[in-house]
Amino acid sequence: MDELALMARPAPTPSRPLLGQTVLLVEDSRFASEAVRLLALRSGARIRRADCVASADRHLNTYRAGIAIVDLGLPDGDGLELIGRLAAAGQRPDVILATSGRAREEVEADALAAGADAFLPKPIESLASFQALVLQHLPEAMRPVGLRVVGNEVVEPDRLALREDLDHAARLISDPDVAPGFVADFLRGVAQTGHDAALLAETEGLRGRAGDEARSHLAALLSRRLKARAAM
Repeated sequence: MDELALMARPAPTPSRPLLGQTVLLVEDSRFASEAVRLLALRSGARIRRADCVASADRHLNTYRAGIAIVDLGLPDGDGLELIGRLAAAGQRPDVILATSGRAREEVEADALAAGADAFLPKPIESLASFQALVLQHLPEAMRPVGLRVVGNEVVEPDRLALREDLDHAARLISDPDVAPGFVADFLRGVAQTGHDAALLAETEGLRGRAGDEARSHLAALLSRRLKARAAM
């Protein structure tokens, strides 16, 4: 970023250390997106969301994101490929973070090799951890001056967003062009964000199952979940 643009930005403060930053979140889960939205706003940043690679490209053609957070499982492309393009761009974001509901040991090395600065595992809910990871990779001139009070605040996404994610997954699993493994990974991220051990166990239990068997299992799982939420 040139010096004039940097001078025109509002200066970050210890209480709002990302003031002046624009975060582009590329994430198809509404529930996970709501968590990051709350963290970004409480840190002073603006946030824009893209739910797929095509939407992310449209955003990037309009403005430069200072911070990009990219989910590795996207409905229309590979999050690693998008990270690679962002890392190689002439207007590279100052910070590129990869995120996923999959285990760190499964995906972190590939994300860093693609060009991410760091891996942000789900659930993304600790304000202190979120700020520390972003600030660690921001240029020093963009960091706040002075001591920051590091608290233990944890954000809680709106549970209505969880219902939206379940509805979305039900639509996906009924589409024969969508692989059951993609839906299972999507639900794994939802389970991590919502601390839903039962949902996580059921999605983990699908590993190794054939496509038709996995699709049938996921459809039944989502039907039960949606009926249970409707009865609440």
